[in-house]
Amino acid sequence: MARRLPVYLLIDTSGSMKGEPIESVKVGIEAMLSTLRNDPYALETVSISIITYDKDVNQLIPLTPIDDLQMPEISTPDSGPTHMGAALEMLCEKVDKEVNKGSKEQKGDWMPLLFLMTDGKPSDIQAFNNVIPKVKNSNFATIVCCAAGPKAKTEELRLLSDKVYQIDTLDSASLMKFFKWVSGIIGEGNKSMGATEELVLPPPPEEVNVVI
Repeated sequence: MARRLPVYLLIDTSGSMKGEPIESVKVGIEAMLSTLRNDPYALETVSISIITYDKDVNQLIPLTPIDDLQMPEISTPDSGPTHMGAALEMLCEKVDKEVNKGSKEQKGDWMPLLFLMTDGKPSDIQAFNNVIPKVKNSNFATIVCCAAGPKAKTEELRLLSDKVYQIDTLDSASLMKFFKWVSGIIGEGNKSMGATEELVLPPPPEEVNVVI
């Protein structure tokens, strides 16, 4: 079996994402997939999973090669909490189950990549804090967190990763550029697989601000 580059997308679908924000996210993910499908290396190796979280957490797509991936229906409730901690808990379970760790006879998958997006902050803060060590032990090559929109908080995200970025608006133009940048990161991950433990990110577009 070929070695895969597993990519996990964790998308906030709480009530505040309803309408234009979630539609913009869908457009952005479609643009990302389109870019990756034009990259022969990515077609051979990249598999993507999408997990959404609001009051419920759902894995909409298990780890699937991008060639076989059908864009799922992503919906949002009218209101309710943002269970980011529960989403990260599910993420760790899925990584344990889906990512091939390898054996003496066969090399496993490449280290997975995680991209998390929220327009707020975790409502289940205790669960969020408790799961952080588990996420960090899951051997991600990189964890990129995106705080999108004026109400997104970065303090908790910085506990999870040192790669936290902010987008001021949740319109389709900004999110399209963000997800195109994500496709660039995944492409970079493909080229440098095995060469380095720490993935060096390409510079973000001007709409995406680094949180120091």
